[in-house]
Amino acid sequence: QVQLVESGGGLVQAGGSLRLSCAASGRTFSSYDLAWFRQAPGKEREFVAAITWSGGSTYYADSVKGRFTISRDNAKNTVYLQMNSLKPEDTAVYYCAADRSWGLVQTTPSAWGQGTQVTVSS
Repeated sequence: QVQLVESGGGLVQAGGSLRLSCAASGRTFSSYDLAWFRQAPGKEREFVAAITWSGGSTYYADSVKGRFTISRDNAKNTVYLQMNSLKPEDTAVYYCAADRSWGLVQTTPSAWGQGTQVTVSS
């Protein structure tokens, strides 16, 4: 089972950028599809973006398409989420997630990180 640790969250003004990182332990990192989710106060956790084990395919929620970019570096066991043109409604705790199934990583992944807070001020 892969273990995930997020970093890179913080406070940023609307229109600004942040890059989140998620470092994974385990020698099987490259066999996992990866995703980012987020949970805003009082709301359910929602899918943000996903990337296949090879990095060859990505998928985004409509709310972040064109503004966020997911990428991975299998040599560093790390997945990234570059967030540009941030809006106050992007404020949430962001979670990294992993699963061996492309379908499940977007819905009910088997492994989760502890989350990192992103706050966008207006």
